[in-house]
Amino acid sequence: MHLPGHKGALNCPPEAKVSEVPVPTWPPGSSRNTKQALLAISSLAKESLPDAALRLLSSLRIGQGVEVNVFHHNAALNAFRRAKRWQDVLSLLGEMPESIVVPDASSYNTAISACDKTGQWHLALSLLNVMPKLRVNPDLISFNSAISACADRWPLALDLARRSRLTPDVVTLNGVISACDKGQEWQLALCFLFGAEVNFRVRPDVISYNAAISSCSKGGRWQAALSLLGAMSLRRLAPNVISFSAAITSCEKGGQWQLALVLLSHMEDADVRPNQISYNSAISACEKAGHWEAALSILSQMRVRPDEISFNACISACEKKGHWELALVLLGQMPQMRVTPGDISCSAVMSALEKGCQWELALVLLGQMPQKAIMPGEICFSAAISACEKGGQWERALSLLSDLRWMRLKPDEISCSSAISACEKCGKWELALLLLSEMPQMRLMPNEVSFGAAISACERAQALL
Repeated sequence: MHLPGHKGALNCPPEAKVSEVPVPTWPPGSSRNTKQALLAISSLAKESLPDAALRLLSSLRIGQGVEVNVFHHNAALNAFRRAKRWQDVLSLLGEMPESIVVPDASSYNTAISACDKTGQWHLALSLLNVMPKLRVNPDLISFNSAISACADRWPLALDLARRSRLTPDVVTLNGVISACDKGQEWQLALCFLFGAEVNFRVRPDVISYNAAISSCSKGGRWQAALSLLGAMSLRRLAPNVISFSAAITSCEKGGQWQLALVLLSHMEDADVRPNQISYNSAISACEKAGHWEAALSILSQMRVRPDEISFNACISACEKKGHWELALVLLGQMPQMRVTPGDISCSAVMSALEKGCQWELALVLLGQMPQKAIMPGEICFSAAISACEKGGQWERALSLLSDLRWMRLKPDEISCSSAISACEKCGKWELALLLLSEMPQMRLMPNEVSFGAAISACERAQALL
C-alpha cells in the first residue's frame, strides 16, 4: 500500500510527563480487556497525550493477550490528529497493514482531517483518492474533510462537492461557502446559500450565514452583508459575534461608519459581547471617515483589552486631523494597557508630528524606538525627514537620509524629495542637485516634487547672483 507519509519509527517531539504515564496490563483472553484497552487509548487522546497513546498501542502489539484491532489504531490516530501532528498520523496509518490491521473509512477520515487542520490540502486529496483503490469507500465525512482542506482553493472544493455523489449535509454546505468566501467569490457563496434548501434539502445554519456575510464583506457588498444579517433573525437563527463582526467589517470597508456604530450598539441589545475584531472594525470605520472623536470613544468603551490594531487605528485617526498631542498620548498609553507599540504605531505618530511641524519631537521618538526594540522602517524615516524639511533642518534631513541607507532600508521618492526640499529652503542648491542626481542610483525616478524643489533651489541661487 502506498500512502503519503512516513513508515517506521515515529519521530515524536518530547512530551511532558509521557514517561510518567503507566502502561496498563491486562490478563489474556477477555473481550472486556480489549474494550478497556480502547478506552485507555481514547482517554489518553482526550488528555492530549499522543505519545503515551502510542506507547500503549505498541505494548499491546508486542503482546499482552489483548486483541489489537482497527479501533485501537483509530483511537491512536485521533490522538495525533488532536495534537495537530499530521506526519505522525500518516506514519501510523502507513504502519497499520504491517500490524495486520486494515485501515477503514474512519482511519482515513482521521488522516484527512489531520491534513485539513494543518493546511496539507494536497495530502488530504491524495488520501481521498487512494481510498477507492484500497477498497475503502469514502463517506460524507471523507468528502467534507477534504472540502474543508481545500478551502483556500475554491474550484477544488466545488469539484469535490460535485464528485461525492452523496447527499450533502450542512457541513458540506458550510465547507463550500467557506471556500467561496476565501476565494472572494461572493456571488457563488450566495448561490449556494440561497439554493441549499431547494437543491440539496439542507437548511443553512449560523455558520453558513457567517461565511456568506464574510464573503460579501470581502467583495465590497456591505448592503448584501447587512441583508444577510437581517435574514438570520427571520430564519430563527441567532447572529453571534462572528456574524456581527463580519457585518461591521463590511461597513468599514464600504465607508459606512454610522452603520458600523449602529451594529456595534445592536450587539449589546442582542446579548452578544463584541470582541476585538468587532471593536477594531468599528474604530477603523471611524478612522477612515475622519471621525477621530468617535474612534477614541469606542476605544475608551471597549469591554475587551485593546490590541495594537485598536490603538493604531485611533492614532491614525488623530494623525489625519493633525492632533499630534493625542497621538503621542495614545502611544504612551499602549504599554500601560500591556500593548507593545510597533513600527506602524510609531510611524502613525511620526506622521502626526510631521504634519504638526514638530521636528524635535519626531527626532526624539525616532531615537527612542531602538531602545524599545522597535526598528524604524521607511515610512517612519520618511515622516521624520519631512518633519525636518518643514522645520528648515536640512542637515538633520540629510543625516536621516544617510541613516536610512546605512540601515539598508530603501529610500523612496517622498523621503528624497523632502531632503531636496529641505536643501532648497536653506539655499543649498548644490546639495539639492547632488541628491537629484543620486536618485537613479537608488533606483528611484525623480518626480515633479523632486524636480520642482531642485529647480527652485537653482532659481534662488540665481536670484542671489
